[in-house]
Amino acid sequence: MSDIVAYHEAGHAFAAFYLGAIVHRVTITPDRDDGPERYGDTEIHWPRDKFDPASFTQNAVFVALAGPVAEMLYRGEPYHPGFIPEWSNDWRVAWDAAEGQISEPKQRLSFLERRVVEIYQFLDETRNWAAVAALADELQAHETLEQEEVASVVSVWLP
Repeated sequence: MSDIVAYHEAGHAFAAFYLGAIVHRVTITPDRDDGPERYGDTEIHWPRDKFDPASFTQNAVFVALAGPVAEMLYRGEPYHPGFIPEWSNDWRVAWDAAEGQISEPKQRLSFLERRVVEIYQFLDETRNWAAVAALADELQAHETLEQEEVASVVSVWLP
């Protein structure tokens, strides 16, 4: 199971790093606090001065859905992220992020479904998938990666 969680969290972390967020920490052994039960956690920060509201929304949706999409690619099984209970938080984050731009639920659903396809194609590109796999390998080996470690692993794969 830790390999699946590692790919899921690596998807979030790679997408965030690629889009210009700061990935503070990614782990497959999250704290068991009072929040919802989770198997992994990716802590990111968006420098707000770098993104206009529309770009921020697009990026937040992309990162939220990149974890489930990475897991889909790893498993080799296409799912709808809105129907997998383990991904409900990711779907809710994407849904809420998109609400500011798309208030009508059917249009928002259509938008998120199109984004899933785009993210799938993006992560399936050889270089991008190699970066996700490298992050997942490091997560499986070390369980937690800090900002510098994430940057070191991912930057090898970026042009």
